[in-house]
Amino acid sequence: MFSYTLDNKRYHTLNYYYKNKFNKKVFKVSLNPGFGCPNIKNGHGCIFCSNNSGDFAGKPTDDLLTQFKKVKEVMEKKWPDSYYIAYFQAGTNTYAPLDTLKKCYETVLKIDNVVGLNIATRSDAINNDILDYLEELNKKTFLTIELGLQSIHEKTLKLINRGHTLQNFRDCVLELKKRKINVVVHIINGLPYETKEDMLETVKYLNDLQIDGIKIHMLHILKGTPLEELYNKENFHVLSKEEYIDIVCEQLRHLNEKIVIHRITGDPTKEDLIEPQWLLKKFCVLNDIDKEMKKRNIYQGDLV
Repeated sequence: MFSYTLDNKRYHTLNYYYKNKFNKKVFKVSLNPGFGCPNIKNGHGCIFCSNNSGDFAGKPTDDLLTQFKKVKEVMEKKWPDSYYIAYFQAGTNTYAPLDTLKKCYETVLKIDNVVGLNIATRSDAINNDILDYLEELNKKTFLTIELGLQSIHEKTLKLINRGHTLQNFRDCVLELKKRKINVVVHIINGLPYETKEDMLETVKYLNDLQIDGIKIHMLHILKGTPLEELYNKENFHVLSKEEYIDIVCEQLRHLNEKIVIHRITGDPTKEDLIEPQWLLKKFCVLNDIDKEMKKRNIYQGDLV
């Protein structure tokens, strides 16, 4: 049996990681401070991003304490008597003056049973002053910085209008790791014109960077996005469920077993999704990944 799981998975589950660290159920409370994104210019940012990105976070019209209370009350029905991690999810959550960031982060840290912060952001939205503050914050609570990357390939970063280079991302990760701050990286499988080998190269690169965690997504083509326009114009290949599962299984083999798998598929809304429709059956995808790994008798990290 794989060591880093509580439910017979063959990869390092987030549930195991939190339970082992805190000896209690931990869930994230998703928040939206309304900071926006530095990559959005004239209404456009990354080509896959919709105006509804961050839908699962709180409403930015509510203050953070109200958001926290509303989201927590929903989650507690499923998991009572838990610890919480305040998850600054929507937008770029270091894209504000330092004093504003301090006020936001430290407001939620005062809430009972909050044991940590997850801050989703971009590598080009973290300056030296913010790095120094994050280093201080990391001594007070369990801090995780989530960085969007999506791909290591410059041609893809330009195509999706990512707005930063791989070098910028790498420099940011190394600065965070130098300060002993946990780093989780988001990647997307199925980006236009990328091959299976391209996607494996992204994971191998991140493994060599010694990141702490990863979120693996399948590309969502959402209504009203530049990606939808590109798809309608060029009809690029969208991965089938079988192709996605095959790629994820191989990616996991190239990740050190200590890297925590925070996510392995996505949660698109039915109303916004154009392709792939198979993504709507999230638990089928998760179960099929488990079945395929068992069928192949493979585990996370067995090729590292």
